[in-house]
Amino acid sequence: MPAPLQGISPNESGQNQTFRSVTCPFCGLHCDDLMIRNDAGRLTIAANGCPRAAAGFERVVAADASPQIAGRDATLADAIARAAELIGKAKLPLYGGLGTDVEGMRAMMALADRSGGVVDHVLSNAQYRNVGVLQTRGWIMSTLTETRNRADLIVVVGSDLSIHHPRFYERIASPAEAMFGEAEAKRTIVLLGKGTPAGDVKGDRIGEVLDLGCAPSDIPGVLAAVRAALHGAPSTGPVGGIAADTIAHLAERCRNAHYSVFVWAPQALTFDGADLAVHMIADIVRDLNKTTRSAGLSLGGNDGIASAASVCSWQSGYPLRVSFASGAPEFDPYRFEVRRMLAEGEGDLLVWVALFGPDPSPPPETKLPTIVLGAPGIRLAQAPEVFIPLGTPGLDHGGRLVRCDNVVSLPLRKLRSTGLATLPDVAGAITAAL
Repeated sequence: MPAPLQGISPNESGQNQTFRSVTCPFCGLHCDDLMIRNDAGRLTIAANGCPRAAAGFERVVAADASPQIAGRDATLADAIARAAELIGKAKLPLYGGLGTDVEGMRAMMALADRSGGVVDHVLSNAQYRNVGVLQTRGWIMSTLTETRNRADLIVVVGSDLSIHHPRFYERIASPAEAMFGEAEAKRTIVLLGKGTPAGDVKGDRIGEVLDLGCAPSDIPGVLAAVRAALHGAPSTGPVGGIAADTIAHLAERCRNAHYSVFVWAPQALTFDGADLAVHMIADIVRDLNKTTRSAGLSLGGNDGIASAASVCSWQSGYPLRVSFASGAPEFDPYRFEVRRMLAEGEGDLLVWVALFGPDPSPPPETKLPTIVLGAPGIRLAQAPEVFIPLGTPGLDHGGRLVRCDNVVSLPLRKLRSTGLATLPDVAGAITAAL
């Protein structure tokens, strides 16, 4: 299908250009207002960047990146042939990483289907902190746009957004423009856990900032205490070092808000019981909606996981962690976790995809033969059986990415010419050779 019919901007290949309204692929917000300058193939951010975007767009790509077989340079055709040979002989290939865009994931799903493999994303553990709650309890969720335009209370749970989503406060919490005008009442920000310092949360539309510092492992308990306070339960004392009256005050703020939003980044919730925090958020939001308006907002989506999860669902009918070994898609969130399978000696080949960054996710150490389809410069502990350097969607070629709130896919543009192959072309060629 022609690119314009897919909603993808036609590829611009010229050097020494300035590109406006560029979508950033380096975090799940996918901010689409960047201005990028191409100076003789070197990309720099001219406006509206952040540290993650700068590290990603301005990362120097090796001009002499070459496919390799067993650590030795090879032609692209030979590397594809060797990869197809390894996959064709494998009884259970494992497809991990999957840091790519929609088109790349579609190609990997086709390859996994053809070869009887297992698909799992590098950030699936973070995603399953959400999926388990969605499957067992259900939830009420907001979007970036709705939060930006309507929220008057934003509770950030356990996440240092300045690292994972640096422009959240600028773009969502305190935008220069909003749907209902610039004279809206200022919104309150609550920081729960150890994250961004309150003094760093600034913006013209941000009013009071409440810093409720506690250890990450105490977050589920604090949220449970907030829910108990919403139900009028008597206080039993401080929780996680936060005084009972502070917890009661937060509950009252949530009860009186016109539209409260609880925000978290699942990849940042790495403490034991992190899924309980998401569980408690879903319960608090459900309770609040009996008398007011409230919603959750998950900012997961880095490394293209929202795109990978969406494509997997579209094409298999299941979330990530699907096996095609039986000839039909089979879903199991425990059995088909690639890292667990590697640790327990399951599978006989690892195919690892990592095209984003700023530092592309390296494959886990394993004794299995490995094929790496990755951005040039990816850190490798040892030379894989096959390494094919590929372009990054949104820099080296066009594409699409699903935003972290899963309501829209955004077009990616080609900003430079590197001569690097694309994942859809390479994965398609491997599939055709099987």
